[in-house]
Amino acid sequence: MSHNLSHLRLPKRHFHALDLSRLLAAIMVLFWHYQHVFVPPVPYHVHVNRAIQPWYETLSWLYNHGHTAVQYFWAVSGFVFAHVYLADANYRARFWLARIARLWPLHLLTLGLMAILQGIYVARAGTEFIYHTNDLKHFLLSIPLMQYWGWQDNQSFNGPSWSLSTEILAYLVFFLAIPALRRAPLALALPLGALLLYGMLKGLPNKDVLSCVGYFMLGCAAYGATLKGWLRPATLLPLGLALLASAFLLKANYRSGDAATIAGTFAVLFLTLAIDLNDEKGRLQFGQKLGDASYGIYLWHIPIQLTLVLIIDATGLSRDIARQPWFLILFVTLAIAAGFISHAKFERPAQRAVFALWARWKARRNPVEKEAP
Repeated sequence: MSHNLSHLRLPKRHFHALDLSRLLAAIMVLFWHYQHVFVPPVPYHVHVNRAIQPWYETLSWLYNHGHTAVQYFWAVSGFVFAHVYLADANYRARFWLARIARLWPLHLLTLGLMAILQGIYVARAGTEFIYHTNDLKHFLLSIPLMQYWGWQDNQSFNGPSWSLSTEILAYLVFFLAIPALRRAPLALALPLGALLLYGMLKGLPNKDVLSCVGYFMLGCAAYGATLKGWLRPATLLPLGLALLASAFLLKANYRSGDAATIAGTFAVLFLTLAIDLNDEKGRLQFGQKLGDASYGIYLWHIPIQLTLVLIIDATGLSRDIARQPWFLILFVTLAIAAGFISHAKFERPAQRAVFALWARWKARRNPVEKEAP
């Protein structure tokens, strides 16, 4: 498209409240996965009595529903990608390079680390820690983040990376749909996202992929509605509160909770967006740097957890030590610290290295021809 695309980008450059919410969502996942510490070394799934976890009465919602942060990540990604790429005339040249530079270095590092840690755990305990499908097939599929596209036996190695795998397919759908989304972002993204989530609710095959792409496209639809001026603080607040009430109602009446998660996800997205659109003076600018740590927290917390379990088992202590509040604080602190350190010391340098390597490769492939004398 050769005409001006500025009408497809909101005047607000960054959504700092959304950035901050990504950090909080990553921390939510830590509480959901905390139960892993109590799973004994057995080659099958074990249901943990979550009530034994520290401060359960206060933190029960996080322990029981922290996994729903994954769906929120997908929806926020759809909104942010629409903001970044719909008005970008050169998106084809940088879209996939930016994704590779952002996702793969840390993914490959933690994948390799988990393969080593799982090997140590198997040597000591005779079975894997939580994620038991750690064979060559799933390792090779994990390298290009293709391990959860429908041919997997289960989650493997660094388990949380399953959601990154499905999100790659959401990126692909979005990338292919950008020309059409530019013409009608809301009219295309809303029915597509709704149809995919309906298929997920109906239990169609590959429901996790359907769910991911559905949430992502509804995030794009939310951006399209904001472009039209339909989602303003005055409408976002009551709409968000209504969706939040609907989430609790749906959870009380439908056992699976998937419908409640859809309502709750967009309730939080709309309420957070209302805060962003009201923040005209940029008071929440600090949220951007805090949100940058969310990816590292998400990928580092399982290697950290397995390392702690290996230390507990090697010293002959009981895993009941994890029932102590100080152990929860230690785990959460280590994971959050790893996220910030990883972003500053590994992820950003790795991004720069990938871009530099790409630039050198392009320069060698297309050398500038000298002008004839």
